[in-house]
Amino acid sequence: MTKKILLTSFEVWLSDQLSNSSDDLLLEVIKLDSLPHDLKFLRRLPVDIHLASSQVIQKISELQPDYIICSGMAASRTKLSLEAVASFESTVLPTSVNLEKLVTGATNIEISHDCGKFVCEGLYYAVLNHLCQNQLPTPCIFVHVPVLNSENLPTVLADFLLIINNLALS
Repeated sequence: MTKKILLTSFEVWLSDQLSNSSDDLLLEVIKLDSLPHDLKFLRRLPVDIHLASSQVIQKISELQPDYIICSGMAASRTKLSLEAVASFESTVLPTSVNLEKLVTGATNIEISHDCGKFVCEGLYYAVLNHLCQNQLPTPCIFVHVPVLNSENLPTVLADFLLIINNLALS
């Protein structure tokens, strides 16, 4: 049985940005069109915590995915970063996914405990909180994507596909 996986990305947020690497990565996944999973894309979310969160939560209710992979751009990072937790004020919510197991076989992924203090963490927290409050067992992770270029794209894409496949097998 194929697993339904919701993948999200953000729109650009600075005027000098031509694209958002999280969305660029999802475009590369779409181009493959050969994965054995039922991938559902919610691309180019607004860079606004409340708007982005409400769109993702609405899509979760509509699709009832087996897994959720949210992604955002992290221009200061050089590899994919899986976020272990999201926090809001003094509340910290961890992902239910065993990230160490998830990255088995990866070549260039780090596990991070700092989702930043921008829209990425706000979205991740809102989704994890929604899942918790509604007692939904859907595993959710957040992946920060470095700026993509011709040198790192093959490795980043391979590691991202590994994450998708490992998550679907968990």
